[in-house]
Order: sequence, then C-alpha cells, then structure tokens
Amino acid sequence: MAYRMGFFDRLFAKKEGVKRADIELRFERIRSAISGTMSNFFVAKDRMNNNTIVGVKLCDIDKVDFFESRFKGLNKPLEGEIASQMMHPNIAKTLEYGLSTKDQPYLVMEFVDGPGLQVLIQSKQEAQLKGRRLSMIRQMADALLYVHRKEFIHRDICPRNFMCTEDLETVKLIDFGLTLPATPPFMVPGNRTGTPLYMAPEIVRRRATDKRVDIFSFAVTCYHLITLDLPWQISDTTGKAALHHDTSPPREILELCPNLDRNLAATIMTGMKANPDERIPDMDTFIRGIRNVKESP
Repeated sequence: MAYRMGFFDRLFAKKEGVKRADIELRFERIRSAISGTMSNFFVAKDRMNNNTIVGVKLCDIDKVDFFESRFKGLNKPLEGEIASQMMHPNIAKTLEYGLSTKDQPYLVMEFVDGPGLQVLIQSKQEAQLKGRRLSMIRQMADALLYVHRKEFIHRDICPRNFMCTEDLETVKLIDFGLTLPATPPFMVPGNRTGTPLYMAPEIVRRRATDKRVDIFSFAVTCYHLITLDLPWQISDTTGKAALHHDTSPPREILELCPNLDRNLAATIMTGMKANPDERIPDMDTFIRGIRNVKESP
C-alpha cells in the first residue's frame, strides 16, 4: 500500500490543479454499466452539476499502478490528460478527471444513452443493425483516424469500447485506459495489453508496435459487426486466443456474407493481415478503401 500511494503521489506531483472528489458523496449511482480492462463504469447523477446524468469511470488502483509503472521515467500522460484532448463527435467527451478521496483515478464523461456495440453484436440484433453497419463503420473509422492524428495509439479497439446513441445513429469511442503516445519509447516490444480476441499478433508476440495494431483490431471489430461472428473460431478468450491470429488464416468474410460489397470486404480482410507490412498502413487508406461503398450490410 505504501508503494502504491507513493507511486500515485509521484504521478500527480507534476500535475497542477488535480481534482479530488468524494465519489459516493458527489454522485448518485443510477446503474452500473460495463467493466473495462482496468476499471468499473457506472451511470450517475452529478449532484455538483445540477444532477446532470454522466458516466463515471472509476479505475482499479492496482491495475493502473501496474500499467503506469511500466513507463516510469517516460513522462507518460495520464489517461485523463489523453482523453480530455479528444474533441470529436464520435468520441465520448471527457468532462473531468482526478483522484477520488480513496486515491482511485476517476473520469467523468458525457453519458451516451444507448447500447454498447458489444451488446448489439453478442445479442445478434440483426434487425437493428441491418442497413446501419456502413454508417457505424465510417463513424468508428473517423474516430480512430482522429486519435491517430493526435499521435496516440488506442490499443484497445473492440466492440466493448464503442457506445451507440439510443437511435443507433451515432457511435462513440470510449476508454483511453491503455492508450499510449505514438512515439518510439512507447512502441518498444513488451507491452502486452488489449482485448485478446481483437489483439494484433505483434502485441501478443511481444514485438515492436505502431498504429497498425489499432487497424488490426478495428478490422476484426468491423468483421464481427458485419458477420456477428469472429474471424477465428476459438473458444478460448484469454491471451492464448490471440496466438491464433498469425498461425491460422481468418475465415474469409465473403464466405459468411457473399453479398457484401467487395471493396468493403477486401479492406477489412487486408486490415487483418498478420504481417503488419502487408496490412493496411493507416486509417486514411482504410477510409479511402470504403469511400465508394454505397450499400450498407
């Protein structure tokens, strides 16, 4: 405990104006929502701000401690610092970040009032998704392009980290807990984090990484959204699942959806290439690949 507290003291020592909040006193919990890689998330009324409905992310101290300690001496920005920079219509806005009175990092975010993409996929909501997928993919691509242009790698692109509005017209990217600057010190081999079923092979194999790890994960997410199935038939959801991503080829998306636009299909399949040098090189190229797609699956 003493080491952990010391770590956070050092972490925040350089950050001026860090907010402190009594989470239970300030927020009236309405419901729990999702659990992320390193946090819990709940919907609440913010008693300090006219009972505005917000999303509150409360981070796990031990997991954040372990993650942040990998980058000691590199002046890594805090999750809140990264997330608060992301001002895009397809990224959930971060309103505030700081430490709770129990020394847990917290973030207050805009509340996105609809289902998560993972819920729609896992419950196989074909009737709701039909005709909307192309718009969703383009919105998600725009969000990821923006993150990359801000010179960050999200590192946890998956359906769990996209939220939809109630009418399913808008999709927003969330959760920058694993996000790192796209600079050499943060792209060296060894940082094995992410969601295994969507993880690029170079992460699980502990190789050097770059923005293309997000392109791989995004292509798998698009595949899952369109087919309601995964490219690799694996029952294991642990880190071992990602070992299949460069030892067996993904199932061709046209086998599952033979009427899918060929440009969309080719872009997704190229985005999932195991060798990053054969993969789509950047999100601009991905977006150009689907620019002329007219019919939504």
